[in-house]
Amino acid sequence: MWKVRSLLISFPGIILATIAMGSISLACSLWDKTGVSQHRVAQWWSRMLLALGFLKCRAIGLEKLDPARSYVLVSNHASYMDTPAIMGTIPLEFRFFAKHGLFSIPFLGWHLRHAGHLPVVRDDPRASIKAMAEGAKLIRERGVSLLLFPEGGRSEVQIQPFKEGAAYIAIKAGVPIVPIGLVGTRVALPMHSAIVRPTTIQLLVGDPIETTGLSLHDRGRLTADLQERVASLIGEKVPTAAVPPGE
Repeated sequence: MWKVRSLLISFPGIILATIAMGSISLACSLWDKTGVSQHRVAQWWSRMLLALGFLKCRAIGLEKLDPARSYVLVSNHASYMDTPAIMGTIPLEFRFFAKHGLFSIPFLGWHLRHAGHLPVVRDDPRASIKAMAEGAKLIRERGVSLLLFPEGGRSEVQIQPFKEGAAYIAIKAGVPIVPIGLVGTRVALPMHSAIVRPTTIQLLVGDPIETTGLSLHDRGRLTADLQERVASLIGEKVPTAAVPPGE
């Protein structure tokens, strides 16, 4: 029954919601160049996607986040439902990195560009360093938070080794880095599937890790610590090929 409901209600509903809310976001960009209005639209958009997928999101640990501070938010990445779960639940003004190709998709790409999200090109070290520098600058100058999925892509079975970009940005911007664990999104929308399965998603916020006094030489050790915390939140083991501690 839920498969039929997903095909007849969830899938077309998500497409229509994306078109409608993407259009509203684009209209907001005509007078709001800060991305604040677009972020509010995206929050409602995300809640609509969860509702259309008959998904519930249970958040634990939101009280650890101070709305007056900026953070680098770091989460495991298992599904396309990860971003709606975080966007619709975390009560912070934040931007995120998205694959460069997503910016060319109508409505979604228009929103990403005008809302101030950052494109990232995989397998291009020079472009990656530039993107990380822009992310740190965005935090310092705009006072917003930044969301990253340091695995570099969705993990089909279990958490994958973290890349050091999130630690680099947090140290460079001088802000705390926050581990976030998502449980249930892989069930809700597995890789290689367009069928949304009704379930309850858990969003678990860990203790913020202060970066004051750290240098870029510490980014490896910080990344390893961060991965251990995220893995602990979701009840998975740290992969053996995880990033080793730095000097």
